[in-house]
Amino acid sequence: MPVAIITGASKGLGRALAGSLAQRGWDLVLDARTESVLTETAEQVRRRFGTRVVALPGDVTRAGHRRDLVAAAKELGSLDLLVSNASALGAEPLVPLAELTLDGLREALETNVVAALGLVQEALPSLRTSTAGGTEPDTAGAVIAVSSDAAREAYATWGGYGSSKAALDLLTRVLAVEEPGLRVWAVDPGDMRTDLYEAAVPGDGDAGARPEPESVVPAFLRLLDERPASGRYEAAALLAAR
Repeated sequence: MPVAIITGASKGLGRALAGSLAQRGWDLVLDARTESVLTETAEQVRRRFGTRVVALPGDVTRAGHRRDLVAAAKELGSLDLLVSNASALGAEPLVPLAELTLDGLREALETNVVAALGLVQEALPSLRTSTAGGTEPDTAGAVIAVSSDAAREAYATWGGYGSSKAALDLLTRVLAVEEPGLRVWAVDPGDMRTDLYEAAVPGDGDAGARPEPESVVPAFLRLLDERPASGRYEAAALLAAR
């Protein structure tokens, strides 16, 4: 069975993607910082779909935790997909740049960029030898970096978070050039009803109108099914073209 690591998997998009991959027979290594919530998610996925699910609570900014995630995937037999979904806002709620602390900006960059690259570096030897996408030279493992429209649009108060996602986008582009045997996709899932958004903009009157994370998971599955060229994709466009 193919094996995926998903960070930030206890809630929201990470949890929704974990369930959909398990339904397809994937074995999973799931990460999040809150042990109780992550354990509950892993147990529910395991019980419902019968695949192997390893829950490893921890902080992706710590090198030892990243090593443990990759080691757990190897114990399951391989590593075929790495999903960098864990994110930090830098301030909760979000604030204008004039009020954003430099420590807050560092937190966003450390989680959203530095840790994502560190996990890729740890995972690359295994991803290069994956055959989950087939046996052709360009069908080794895949990396998905969860991006944001804030990486491209200048939204007030989203400067710290958006700049970290813009940096993540560029890293994925360069990784795709340097690792042509892999598929490397940055995916903008669009607005969703998540705890992260609620923390960013608490009390937003439009929050109830935002789609649930489960609604965008088919966009991610389409990438895995069709394996288009490495690049940046918007979930809305992938869903519209189905």
